[in-house]
Amino acid sequence: MRPRRSCLAVPGSSVKMLDKAQGLPADQVFLDLEDAVAPLAKPDARKNIVAALNDGDWGGKARVVRVNDLTTPWTYRDVVEVVEGAGANLDCIMLPKVQSAGQIEWLDLTLTQIEKTMGLEVGKIGIEAQIENAAGLVNVDAIAAASQRTETIIFGPADFMASINMKSLVVGALIPGYPGDPYHYILMRILMAARMHDLQAIDGPFLQIRDVAAFREVATRSAALGFDGKWVLHPGQIDAANEVYSPAQEDYDHAELILDAYEHSTSEAGGKLGAVMLGDEMIDEASRKMALVISAKGRAAGMSRTTSFTPPA
Repeated sequence: MRPRRSCLAVPGSSVKMLDKAQGLPADQVFLDLEDAVAPLAKPDARKNIVAALNDGDWGGKARVVRVNDLTTPWTYRDVVEVVEGAGANLDCIMLPKVQSAGQIEWLDLTLTQIEKTMGLEVGKIGIEAQIENAAGLVNVDAIAAASQRTETIIFGPADFMASINMKSLVVGALIPGYPGDPYHYILMRILMAARMHDLQAIDGPFLQIRDVAAFREVATRSAALGFDGKWVLHPGQIDAANEVYSPAQEDYDHAELILDAYEHSTSEAGGKLGAVMLGDEMIDEASRKMALVISAKGRAAGMSRTTSFTPPA
């Protein structure tokens, strides 16, 4: 899977921001046709996005376009114009406010028809599904299973909060007067559906864009659960997201040592042992699986080892 520690939102109506985003160190950019674009500006925004995808230098970033949701009159034109115009330079379509598996199936079928018509590789363009209301969360397992194209399940907190009448105006932050994390169940529900189908789980935005410390605090909670990344709405949030959703150097080094030590211990030269000591720690097959997760995140982030494994004498 593509790294998605930082997923930068870029309004398709702003040529200036489309240009600037190309040089920023986000893992993914999503060029927005939905909430960030006024209704009267959507036709021109489609054209801006097609031009930016075809002519821009995105530096290896994952290139995603968020279309409007299927309750609006704009969605089909969004998909057709963007994919016909720039499908060769597009990685995924993001569908917001997904409420049922049928909506993902519609997008899959539409993408297949366009790819065949335009001579594009069928199945190359992925799908990102955004969960933003109670219906979407209740149906998230079916949504995650609806298409082989799906790559991510995303939490959309603002619309979700409104849809369940949550008593807060601060998106993503803890709520005074509630003793726990009001988003824990939602995040875990999305995470379980994503992992059931080998998909990435992405946390939604934090709207207080100048408060990077608060962004980091919120991001740290979903990263601890196992989320792969988070939306960023401002360039100032990118470095924090990239750091939070990458392993600490010490953890990455330790994971690589576990993998090397376990490979050696289970080999002929290592005595074909299923469990072995690494320093003061016993490692076995379960340790290897845990280390693979941290190692994969570190390698995707471009991290380098600072330690090496020496087989015991």
